[in-house]
Amino acid sequence: MNGQFIQGVEIDWERVEGDSYLRDIEALHGCEELRFTRPITFFVGENGSGKSTLLEAIAVAYGFNPEGGTKNYKFSTYDSHSELCGAIRLRKGYKKASWGYFLRAESFYNVATQERKYSDATHPSMGYHEHSHGESFLMLAQSQLRQDGLYIFDEPEAALSPQRQLTLLMEVYECAKYGSQFLIATHSPILLGIPDAEILTFDRGSIHSCAYEETESYQVTEMFINNREQLLSRLIGEEK
Repeated sequence: MNGQFIQGVEIDWERVEGDSYLRDIEALHGCEELRFTRPITFFVGENGSGKSTLLEAIAVAYGFNPEGGTKNYKFSTYDSHSELCGAIRLRKGYKKASWGYFLRAESFYNVATQERKYSDATHPSMGYHEHSHGESFLMLAQSQLRQDGLYIFDEPEAALSPQRQLTLLMEVYECAKYGSQFLIATHSPILLGIPDAEILTFDRGSIHSCAYEETESYQVTEMFINNREQLLSRLIGEEK
């Protein structure tokens, strides 16, 4: 039995304007339905392939603030989310998440600022602005991750060193073992290595499942590490 909080997504393209840029995103335009069957699902693909657009739409349709935060966050710094959230229907499971968080790397500063405004004597601020970007990212993840939660992360590796990415990997894996669900858009070959996760790639014109070794994040990283001098020689034209 599929025990995920969000078991799938259906897209009604009749609710998307005919001249919308969404229709020009090849992987999205050909998609009418997706299923999520594992506790951890990754969205991967080149920039502009639609992975963050779909992830954001899922988050907003579920009730999260478009800029991020918990479902209790209600603010807007800049209204930039697409109309896709109004065209999708979430297939929800029989269980309801006890907690959740939507993390967007690009609007983290806004959320950190709002968190400070929401704080009071009973709920003191975590002081994200008083720490480095990477430290704040990891602090937020560690403070928000709980069992039976729904977590939607858009490029959580953006501010993290490789070591901190490994820490986040362990945190996500452990949390998923205790009933939480993760939908994560990422370019990180480290995070993509989490065991038993499903990887959905948005490349080559459609959204489809792929193996870890088939992702461009893995292939490009492996190629660079194993053939660094030859690759740099071709790229920048400097031969020894």
